[in-house]
Amino acid sequence: MDETRRAIEVVARDSYGRLLAFVAARTRDVAAAEDALGDSFVAALNTWPRAGGPANPAAWLLTAARRRLIDQQRAGLRVQSASELVLEQVAEKATTEVEPFPDERLNLMFVCAHPAIDPAVHTPLMLQTVLGLDAATIARAFLVPPATLGQRLVRAKAKIRDTRIAFEVPDGPALPRRLDAVLGAIYTAYGSGWEDAAGADARARGLAEEAIWLARVLVRRLPDEPEARGLLALILHCEARRPVRRTPEGDYVPLSEQYAARWDAAMTDEAERELAAAYQLGRPGRFQLEAAIQSVHAERAVTGCTDWAAIATFYEHLVRLVPTLGARVGHAAAAAEVNGPEAGLTLLDALDPDAVSTYQPYWAVRAHLLERADRPEAREAFDRAILLAEDDAVRRFLSNRRG
Repeated sequence: MDETRRAIEVVARDSYGRLLAFVAARTRDVAAAEDALGDSFVAALNTWPRAGGPANPAAWLLTAARRRLIDQQRAGLRVQSASELVLEQVAEKATTEVEPFPDERLNLMFVCAHPAIDPAVHTPLMLQTVLGLDAATIARAFLVPPATLGQRLVRAKAKIRDTRIAFEVPDGPALPRRLDAVLGAIYTAYGSGWEDAAGADARARGLAEEAIWLARVLVRRLPDEPEARGLLALILHCEARRPVRRTPEGDYVPLSEQYAARWDAAMTDEAERELAAAYQLGRPGRFQLEAAIQSVHAERAVTGCTDWAAIATFYEHLVRLVPTLGARVGHAAAAAEVNGPEAGLTLLDALDPDAVSTYQPYWAVRAHLLERADRPEAREAFDRAILLAEDDAVRRFLSNRRG
């Protein structure tokens, strides 16, 4: 049974989003597709231990979901739509094919970003339906009570069903607004996987890989959108450093202390090509600026040093464009490298105390700068940063620095 459960977990990790997008694209009912797929996974847990796992698990689950939808239709005395009949035919054929169905995940992301849906739920809805994050995890990331988020997600799925939103990438004036939400969701998904630097959570690592895949698909579908290329460049630069973010013993290694020669050169080169292509399009944006910052860091693998003045300049532009806490804290850290710790502390002091009270990166940077300035408040800031850190390795690193 344990072996079967593990096999089903692998299929869920690798195929859930693709299965859900495929079924929902044909029924135009995300909630019904989720229910049917949930039932198909339960059926797999009950069937596979006795009958053995199928040669094509994803196709088996698709067929089971299709049968569940048919049962629901019959129970509701509802006539099958043309799209549902097509789904039935494709599901039957899928049982014997290696690549049973097209990938509709990107289209589903643009559905989730439709203007008919509350903008506040665009990204959470994508993270749940396309990338498989549970509502509780998403609620923590967005600082929203799980019950509140759950209600919003239910309403959004009902809106998709009732308005019969087309499963397609829009064009013309409708594209930019929805594209911003899609870019944000992909970046958030990558961040969820990036946080698991130790690789202990297979699902988190899968999210990072899936986010990179989605970013690449987005660039292929929309090659003239510079922010799509900027996002891909950004996450590729970050992913190139994954192998050296931890020592073999699991200790945290900050970017400034990483052995640059071990960064993935092929991935870095791809990131640089994407950033250069984005620049040629002549429409700078948030993700291009963030990728440019990472590009400057990447130059250390060649030059052996970091151009902090360039990084500080990019952060200045980023803060003007999107004055997020992360951007402003990063700007303070870069300014301190150029003009000394007091310059960085001045920028940190300008931030809203309520906004930064539980923002761990703020306290980590503040502690570092106070220590550099030889100020006694450093220990208190280290204590706050350690308390707020969720990663054991980061806590150990900060504890060692605090002394």
